[in-house]
Amino acid sequence: MSRSKLRRGRTVALAALLASLPAVWLTAPAVHAATPSPSAAKAAAHRSADSGPAVRHDTSPPLRTLHAAKVHHPRHKSDDGEERLPHPPAAGIPDPVVQTSTNGPAAVSTSTNFEGIGAANYSVSGIPPDPNAAVGSTQIVETVNTAYAVYSKTGATILAPTNTSTLWSGFGGSCQTTNDGDATVRWDTLASRWVVTQFANVSSSAGPYYECVAVSTSADATGSYNRYSYQFTNFPDYPKISVWADAYYITYNMFTPAGTFLDAEVCAMNRTNMLAGSSATQQCFTTSSSYGGLLGSDLDGSTAPPSGEPELLVALGTTSTTLAYWKFHVDWTTTANSTFTGPSTLTVAAYTTACGTTGTCIPQSGTSQQLDSLSDRVMYRLAYRNFGDHESLVLNDAVTAGTSVGVRWYELRLSSGNPTVYQQGTYAPDSTYRWMGSIAQDKVGNTALGYSQSSSSSYPSIRFTGRLAGDTLGTMTQGETTSLAGTGSQTSYSRWGDYTSMAIDPANDCTFWYTNEYLTATGNFNWHTRIAAFTLPNCGTTATNDFSVAVSPTAASVAAGSSATTTVSTAVTAGAAQSVSLTASGLPTGATATFNPTSVTAGSSSTLTVATTAGTPAGTYSVTVTGTGASATHTATYSLTVTSTSGGGGVTNGGFETGSLTGWTTAGTTSVVSAGAHSGTYAARAGSTSPTNGDSSVIQTFSAPTGTSTLSFYYNLTCPDTITYDWATATLKDNTSGTTTTVLAKTCVASSGWTHKTASVTAGHSYTLTLTSHDDNYTGDATYTAYDDVTLS
Repeated sequence: MSRSKLRRGRTVALAALLASLPAVWLTAPAVHAATPSPSAAKAAAHRSADSGPAVRHDTSPPLRTLHAAKVHHPRHKSDDGEERLPHPPAAGIPDPVVQTSTNGPAAVSTSTNFEGIGAANYSVSGIPPDPNAAVGSTQIVETVNTAYAVYSKTGATILAPTNTSTLWSGFGGSCQTTNDGDATVRWDTLASRWVVTQFANVSSSAGPYYECVAVSTSADATGSYNRYSYQFTNFPDYPKISVWADAYYITYNMFTPAGTFLDAEVCAMNRTNMLAGSSATQQCFTTSSSYGGLLGSDLDGSTAPPSGEPELLVALGTTSTTLAYWKFHVDWTTTANSTFTGPSTLTVAAYTTACGTTGTCIPQSGTSQQLDSLSDRVMYRLAYRNFGDHESLVLNDAVTAGTSVGVRWYELRLSSGNPTVYQQGTYAPDSTYRWMGSIAQDKVGNTALGYSQSSSSSYPSIRFTGRLAGDTLGTMTQGETTSLAGTGSQTSYSRWGDYTSMAIDPANDCTFWYTNEYLTATGNFNWHTRIAAFTLPNCGTTATNDFSVAVSPTAASVAAGSSATTTVSTAVTAGAAQSVSLTASGLPTGATATFNPTSVTAGSSSTLTVATTAGTPAGTYSVTVTGTGASATHTATYSLTVTSTSGGGGVTNGGFETGSLTGWTTAGTTSVVSAGAHSGTYAARAGSTSPTNGDSSVIQTFSAPTGTSTLSFYYNLTCPDTITYDWATATLKDNTSGTTTTVLAKTCVASSGWTHKTASVTAGHSYTLTLTSHDDNYTGDATYTAYDDVTLS
């Protein structure tokens, strides 16, 4: 459930109706994307007035004694037309990391696969179900929007599905008297406890609103709980809980009682006190209104993060090539010392959020009703694992993949406390639509990705895939598995859940449990959920010697006659280190590959040099780097682009006189203009004379030919705002050495006129030039930058 269930009912005409409804799924008209006001978009993150002690807390009797009969809601209620959160503009290029085929082994079989909460065992009265489940030492707890159930790991029912508010029976206040939904459940692996949340009083037109939190007193989900109620002035929508060593963190999308999107908020709740059942406070901070849908790092495995490490939170960035992240350090002794820093920008492969401006385009069999992709946010969870030698986080969201929708997934690794992209890919092996993903890793680094799947010729179904720790980076290599094929489509309503969940079994740290929804027949208010378990190969068995191979950088562009280098790294993924010999194949005509050294011990690195000749044909070539060991063979792919040295050196279309951006890649809003060029007829323009949102860039990777030492270009900036909000900038990355030069530092002037900039280059090196104009989308002060005459001399 989400804020739109409430917000769109905040009219005088519906006031009486709202007061009469016992629950909060409402049928309402669709709305447009959430658009922050220009002044709000410039507001800094700050401490929230929602900080403070829980307004109620107690310890409950055992849940098994509170467990009540199912409550039947006679009125069908729906949350349709979900309001879009702030999200980046479309990328100007196709997804560069899409995986368009699978060549992996046969599909992984499920070991347990049983019916969860749904129409077969619970009186379904609303959509969407929002299925979510966590796995403990011996039990599974599933929540849907207003219900929960407890199962054994064989699928036997321990506590039958019933209203989630049962957890707060006798607690008093809105947590007891309402059953409003958006429930989530997590297993705290460090304490072996359950954590269940649900919001309350959401049908109020003025608040206050509440987040209800229950922490079990033991590993038995049917036992007693320490219960808490935290109060909010504005509506805390879409709560997502995560477990960290120093706190339980919850992220929200905040709305005013009247239904206006405000910002994202994150609250840290005092985990130590809540485990003990004593009074507990929360500390809350907000972002600016440019961000929504934050997720906090959620611990998997029994190894805690390093002592004192702050909670990392991630969301979509404001451009089509970025994610945004924040760090939350909480101090329970001196609250004034708590810090919330960010957003910082993490550059990723270009992406376009799925389904355009509405977010709704998922087809189904037998109906014209399309489903919402919920592509305006990263999907639950941001799963964290401390492997000892590295810290890893995985997350996903729905993106455009050709003519359909795929799941973009990332593995981030922490370096000096900051996230870096270790690998990324978009899983879209065919034209069917995949969305609503959830992702996690097991104890050896295998990754599992679950999602919904649908097309115009198939019903929405539940699928998953995966990859092994030593596989080629950026690909899901395991066969795709259908854990439950749906036999019906949803009509009349676009909402298809807010999230699904991939959890890892703490008993062996190998078994994945995936929870999602499906329909047995076409219609409405008849959803079911499914809980399925599976294990990827090489986890939980005796380790054999194995390794991985990767290249960095993964691509380069060189002029014919020049050379490019990349680092080939290896790592031990199982057992003991072994000798790995390195070879390369797929080279273009006239090119040679040399490794220094030619073989390494797994865990070490080598330098690959690919040398071309003047006669090497221009084109892009996929070079396969193969590492061969005694017990395994692995490959990595290196993309080499060879350009002609004739007519203007290594830069293609540097004067834009083709009248197009041929030779350049783009992000954000870009164009070629035919008025006011520095020379000739055309120039490139990043940004627009109308306000745009975030970075707009023209980008080219090239090689500096023999005899060249200087890159130059001209820019003409129009920036009527200040450098705090708008600017032009240019960077030149030496892909060969790995260094980056800022050729044009952030600059904002009302009218710069054509200004010349230069930078030194080294012949034979590969470079990436990025020419950027940044605009904060503020009405009346559009910022844009013209670029022209990019040359090498």
